[in-house]
Amino acid sequence: MLLYIARRFFLMIVILFLVSIMVFGLINIIPGDPASLMLGQEATPQALASLRQNLGLNDPLYLQYIHWVGGVLQGNLGYSLSDHTPVLNILLSKIPVTLELTIFAFLLAVLIAVPAGIISAVHKGSVWDYVTTVFALSGVSIPAFWLGILLIYLLSLTLGWLPPSGYVAFAQNPVRNIILMIMPSIALGIRLSAQLTRMLRSSLLEVMQSDYIRTGYAKGLLEKAVVFKHALRNAMLPVLTVAGLELSSFLGGAVITETIFAVPGLGQLIVNAILTRDFPVVQGAILFMAFAVVIVNFLVDIAYSLLDPRISLGGASK
Repeated sequence: MLLYIARRFFLMIVILFLVSIMVFGLINIIPGDPASLMLGQEATPQALASLRQNLGLNDPLYLQYIHWVGGVLQGNLGYSLSDHTPVLNILLSKIPVTLELTIFAFLLAVLIAVPAGIISAVHKGSVWDYVTTVFALSGVSIPAFWLGILLIYLLSLTLGWLPPSGYVAFAQNPVRNIILMIMPSIALGIRLSAQLTRMLRSSLLEVMQSDYIRTGYAKGLLEKAVVFKHALRNAMLPVLTVAGLELSSFLGGAVITETIFAVPGLGQLIVNAILTRDFPVVQGAILFMAFAVVIVNFLVDIAYSLLDPRISLGGASK
């Protein structure tokens, strides 16, 4: 088990190293001069040359990368070109907002997917099964941005039930915070709920055909006991994998969702930073999102091995 975790951890470090190279390289090939953005278009050539020298922009790219990575390892992600605020401070102010949206959307997806998947599998061929199948197919097919616009039109503009956009911190007004988070959470979480429903249904149907399930029924066990105590645990293994991967993609989906609903999280920060060519902010935000994705996948691997010890034993024996 420890060897399995060590191998996964080493792989995570390698992936983060490769991601840092990609982020640094992609940002540096984007047209635009950071010195001109900081000093303005009317700056003198002498001032621009001096600032480029101070920022290290005249150094070779590999030296710029080494200096940047060294700063990242020390918690220094640079400074925003727009207001010279440390990028780390900007990220720390935006991360809780995106994290809150991610948690709400994930909880919503699980609360919908688990009962829907179980009912659909246990009552295969029933009306509930067909309803669940239609929901799953629709949820996977509808883009998040279109669903967000549709929710605003129906629930806000037409019915007037919810405010169209905005954000209030939970500590400031918990009720208002939850109300404003309802539509973004639905727009972000409905796709995950649909995918988890389909995966749980197919996985549970497969497990229900196993010999030990038929043995449980033969012993006179109630259907509830067979499903929840025996079948569901094994059926959750592939579902856990899908949930972990999709949870990682929430950070990418949050870019669109936060922009539509004016939620001031990482997604909206990246969009605004790209539009203003604030390269240090873009670098820091993308690097953090990549780090979060890798960490989530690492934790999913560990959880997977705990649910199925054969995985860690297999990884350790190689």
